Amino acid sequence: MSPYLVIFIIAAYFLVLITISYFTSRNADNEAFFLGNRKSPWYIVAFGMISASLSGVTFISVPGWVVDSNFSYMQMVLGYLVGYAVIANVLMPMYYRLNLTSIYTYLGQRFGKFSYKTGSSFFLLSRVIGASFRLFLVANVLQIAVFNTLNIPFWITVVITILLIWLYTFKGGIKTIIWTDSLQTIFMLVAVAVTIILISKQLNLDFKGVFDTVIDSKHSKLFYFNDFKSVNFFFKQFFAGAFIAIVMTGLDQDMMQKNLSCKNIHEAKKNMYWLSISLVPVNLMFMSLGVLLVVFAHKNGIIVPERTDDLFPIIATQGYLSPVVSIFFIIGLVAAAYSSADSALTALTTSFTVDILNPKNKTEKELKAIRKKVHVGVSVVLVIVILIFNSINNESVISAIFKVAGYTYGPLLGMYAFGLFTKYKTRDRLVPFVAIASPIICFILSYYSKDFLNGYEFGFELLILNGLITFLGLLIFREKKTNRK
Repeated sequence: MSPYLVIFIIAAYFLVLITISYFTSRNADNEAFFLGNRKSPWYIVAFGMISASLSGVTFISVPGWVVDSNFSYMQMVLGYLVGYAVIANVLMPMYYRLNLTSIYTYLGQRFGKFSYKTGSSFFLLSRVIGASFRLFLVANVLQIAVFNTLNIPFWITVVITILLIWLYTFKGGIKTIIWTDSLQTIFMLVAVAVTIILISKQLNLDFKGVFDTVIDSKHSKLFYFNDFKSVNFFFKQFFAGAFIAIVMTGLDQDMMQKNLSCKNIHEAKKNMYWLSISLVPVNLMFMSLGVLLVVFAHKNGIIVPERTDDLFPIIATQGYLSPVVSIFFIIGLVAAAYSSADSALTALTTSFTVDILNPKNKTEKELKAIRKKVHVGVSVVLVIVILIFNSINNESVISAIFKVAGYTYGPLLGMYAFGLFTKYKTRDRLVPFVAIASPIICFILSYYSKDFLNGYEFGFELLILNGLITFLGLLIFREKKTNRK
């Protein structure tokens, strides 16, 4: 595939996003940037959140997961339904009742300043690492496939990427993102659908043939009830999926900021319900593509790579299919990656401005100036972290760093659970120590679990344990009197 064609596609893509930004950000004030003036249509928010809930990593990885774990990931997706129901009926009503801009303001109202700063700091850490990691992976794919042939250094690729995202988000913020995310969801889903259709034609399969091929494949096994020690055990994945949805959507400023832009709690609930339902067929579509990729690889003598994440990129970009697939792969990859990156940039700007700087008693003009400086600063931080990942150039180390970021959601889970389901106050100054100790304990337990727990292997349920340890820590250091706001 010509690198110049790829550059043209990416340039045209961002031109469309910048055009959308121009029309949606006119007369945008701080309220528009942070909450879209609370006028976002719920169905647009729900549709756009599909691509934001996934990412470039998901776009590349989920089709490859079927090689090693079959359809077991769908057990987690079913758990998401429970998690989203909790968000819609427990967390969002509270956020709307308190009229929050940043959801971590709740921790300050419930416990105090140290809890508030701890919660927002854990979000900032995890989101910076997570967003940078996802952008690094996608930028690396584009660098190897396209920009190396043009002798464009990696750092220029990264700077231009972040600059383009900054251009269409710096003014409108959430007001712009709910519309650009919807467009990016369309691009991502069309890319997957086109790939499925063209692979099916290569395999001489009609719709029924595709359905039968997926169902009959050994990789379409969905439920695992036999071995509770396995990471694929149904109840481990189902409940982990529920709690992952709660923390990575309900306790995440990035995702909740879009929900808080809806007109009222009733529309926000509809948004959450439809999002949860839509993720089931979307993930089934990705995993069905994975089965077809494996079948296509075997039929054409393509060796399935040891790193299964590479299966989709290899088949899509190395001439095994029509050039149309390569074009749509690039579009889908960029759409999936940047739909999560742009909202992360906006959420990080919001959280740092509101939670860390806490600019009270500022005029609209002063707040806007602060917010713009923070937006630039966050963009620079993302560039630096991505370049650090590139300089490490060690996949195991980078993956470990990303995994560490995943541990940071556990303390948020424990803090919110303690606030919502008990009437106790806790010793606010000790909350940061509890929040730091909990993921460290979880890491040690996970590292030695096979040796000391009779071969038991922790999976995503470690998140639940992390939250429980934080909850118990807050309970131990609770104040004697109860006082719930």
